[in-house]
Amino acid sequence: MRAFHIPVAGQPAALHTLPVPEPKPGEIRVRIAACGLNFADLLMEKGTYQDTPDAPFTLGMEVAGTVDALGEGVTGFEVGTRIAVFGGQGGLAEYGCFPADRAVALPETMSFTDAAAFQIAYGTSHLALDHRARLQPGETLLVLGAAGGVGLTAVEIGKLMGATVIACARGMDKLEAARTAGADHLLDATTADIRAEVKALGGADVVYDPVGGDQFIAAFRACNPEARILPIGFASGEVPQIKANHLLVKNITVMGLYWGGYLQFRPKVLTDSLRTLMDWHADGRIKPHVSHVLPLEKAGEALALLRDRKSTGKVVVTP
Repeated sequence: MRAFHIPVAGQPAALHTLPVPEPKPGEIRVRIAACGLNFADLLMEKGTYQDTPDAPFTLGMEVAGTVDALGEGVTGFEVGTRIAVFGGQGGLAEYGCFPADRAVALPETMSFTDAAAFQIAYGTSHLALDHRARLQPGETLLVLGAAGGVGLTAVEIGKLMGATVIACARGMDKLEAARTAGADHLLDATTADIRAEVKALGGADVVYDPVGGDQFIAAFRACNPEARILPIGFASGEVPQIKANHLLVKNITVMGLYWGGYLQFRPKVLTDSLRTLMDWHADGRIKPHVSHVLPLEKAGEALALLRDRKSTGKVVVTP
């Protein structure tokens, strides 16, 4: 099979021919139809992600496809079942073996492309806004990086939860996607004074931040009393430093969110969230925004779209 693979730590990923893997006990083998890309894939390639596997490994954290073989002890799935699974690695390949207990069967109404673009982006935003921040109807939600894979879903989910949504992204062309997703106000990060403009709109009650850097600082200063700030990631490359005494003045809470971590310590929170999101998708309330679909041989180009910020929503690779 073909796989976009890192054979040795420190080497860039490239297309390799590897043996088709055999499922271990508790695993399913999946014939992969689609793999959603994430900013974390770029960090894994550099070895800087918190959950970077030991080399050799294949990039690609979330996939959709068809069950091709069952490992010993697997129940609840049959060969031919359409599934999505968050494997954490191994998705940019024609086949992959993943823990069966991480897989969810797909409704017929959900395409493989939608499923591959669904779990991490929607799961992250739903857990962040619902489980962590307890976003309430009528509150104001500021979404930074609002045209990216997770940011766009935060706009969509925030609006569904009854918030007034301020979307901030680089360039009005990208912000049009946020408008379509339900944003009430648009801020161009390349020209806007984020602090001043958010405060003019009444300030932020919840901040969703996958960007970090200067935008975090500006958003922090635009927060209302008792605001909640959600650091989701640091696409800017800069991890902001928070002055604890400033938290006291407005009683602000900063709460981190790492979606994959819930698989380790509270998996039911994650699976219940995904069940809610699947229901919303089936009802037509949410729809993944996929700006690019590329074949496996162009996986490097697909990752470059993320690196160069040329995508909106998700980028999907189809082996």
